[in-house]
Amino acid sequence: MRVTVLLGGPSAEREVSLRSGKAVADGLRSMGHDVFEADILPRNLAGLDHAADVVFPVLHGQFGESGELQDILEARGLAFVGAGSKASRLGIDKAATKKAWEKAGLPTPKYEVLSTQDPGLRSLAAPCVVKALDSGSSIDVHLCKTDAAVRTAVADVLGKHGRVLVEQFIKGPELTVGLLEERPLAPMRIVPTREFFDYQAKYSDATTEHRFDTGLPAEVNELCRELARKANAAVGAVDLARIDIMIDEQNRPYLLEINTLPGFTSVSLLPEAARHAGVEFGPLVDRLAKRAFARGPRRG
Repeated sequence: MRVTVLLGGPSAEREVSLRSGKAVADGLRSMGHDVFEADILPRNLAGLDHAADVVFPVLHGQFGESGELQDILEARGLAFVGAGSKASRLGIDKAATKKAWEKAGLPTPKYEVLSTQDPGLRSLAAPCVVKALDSGSSIDVHLCKTDAAVRTAVADVLGKHGRVLVEQFIKGPELTVGLLEERPLAPMRIVPTREFFDYQAKYSDATTEHRFDTGLPAEVNELCRELARKANAAVGAVDLARIDIMIDEQNRPYLLEINTLPGFTSVSLLPEAARHAGVEFGPLVDRLAKRAFARGPRRG
C-alpha cells in the first residue's frame, strides 16, 4: 500500500513530530508498504500531491492536530489515520474538552479560563496548574505552589498564547491510558524523577518510569479504563488516542486531557501500551494504516 507519512509541521512540537514520523515511516516500511515522507506546512502542502492510498499524519500540536490539516485532508477526499477535523478541534482545546466531559458526567478537575482581556482568577488559588489551552507535550505547563507563582505563570502563558487554563491541582499518581481502535489499553503509571511529567521528563529524561503495575486497586485501574473509553467517545476520536488521568488521595480519578494524535517516538506511551498488549510497533502502524484505508475518505 502507498502511505504518505506527514511529519514536522509548524508547531512547537515539531522536533517530536519529526522523530515520531520517522519511526512511523520506518515501521510501515518494515511491513512492506511504499512510504513517502512529507514535511508539510500550511503554506506548503506539496507533499499531499504525491499519490497515496492513505495518509498517516504524525504532526503534533497546532495545524497538524488541531483540525486544520484534517479539514484539508477531508476536502481533498483522502483517507487518513486518526481523528477527523471536528474531534481534532475539540481535543486540542483543553477547556472545550473538559466541558464535553462535564456534559457527559465525567470527572475532571475544577478550572478557570483566563484571557488577556480578563486575566483575574475568581475561585482557584495555589496549588494549581497553569497551562496553555492548545499545546501538547507539556509545553507551557506550570505547577504552581504559591499565588505569586500562579500570577507569574499566568502572565507568561497569556503573553505567548492569549488564553490560559488554570486547573485545580490533584495530589496523587498520574496515569495514562492509550486507546487503540477506541478500546482502552492497560493503564500506565507515570513516575518522573522531576517534579511533574514535563517536556523533559517525556522526551529527554531516561529516569522517568512507566509502570503497568500501577500500585492501585484493580477496580481503580478498571475504572480508569472505562473513563478513558467514555472520555474518548465524548470527543469523538478514532483509531488512536491517549487520555491522561490524575488519582487523588482517596483513589478517585480525574480526567486531565486527551491527545488525539499521541507521540510515536521510541519512548512514547501509546506504542509502549500497545506492545504490552502484544502489538509490536510495525504491526501497530500497519494496522492503523489499513483501518484508515478500509474506512476511506470522510467528512468531519
